Amino acid sequence: MTHAPLISVRGEAVLEVEPEIARLSVHVQSQERDRREALDRLVERNQAALELIRSYGDAIEKLETGGLSITPQLKYRRREGDIRAYQGTVWIRFTVTDFAVLGELVTRLGDLERAYVHGPDWGLRRDSEIYKQAARQAAGEAVERARSYAEALGARLTGLVELADEGLTSDTRAPAQPMALMAGYGAPAAVAEGAEPPSIDLEPATQIVRAAVEARFTATSPDLD
Repeated sequence: MTHAPLISVRGEAVLEVEPEIARLSVHVQSQERDRREALDRLVERNQAALELIRSYGDAIEKLETGGLSITPQLKYRRREGDIRAYQGTVWIRFTVTDFAVLGELVTRLGDLERAYVHGPDWGLRRDSEIYKQAARQAAGEAVERARSYAEALGARLTGLVELADEGLTSDTRAPAQPMALMAGYGAPAAVAEGAEPPSIDLEPATQIVRAAVEARFTATSPDLD
């Protein structure tokens, strides 16, 4: 019994694309001597942050509360239970799809009292067509490479034995430095009281999408003469 020759190859695709979404988070805080006052201030500031984010309508793809805490702050070197204040924190996470409003939204959030903004974290959607495109290109490269090997031996491909997905990942060309803004402790002198803060320019980080496959093909007998 004879076996057809096998050609094993690896196909890879690397795509550089613009991000589709930007993920951000906001920590809103309060600190008061009374627990109830700390909670009341936290509710007010949380509502103000949510209303601001929601005011951007369809530019916001996802909005959720990541967590809430009210923590007693103990006096320094005092017995347990001697509380000097209560600190409240709410963590808000949201996703922006319209980058045209991103700079304005970030600075307006950073201008809120006792608000800490973290982001943006650029990325692609989980079901992005870019991943499928990269996978198709990797498979096509595997076929072309196998065909080149076969032609070099005077043979031709006759069938596919196996195609295995080696992996599909996405990352940024260079890690984007997260931007953090702490607000509520005095506005810059250049910004008049009650005026809107200036919008900050944000440049989306290029996303690198990689796909790789391993494949085995059958081929006709080579012409080694």
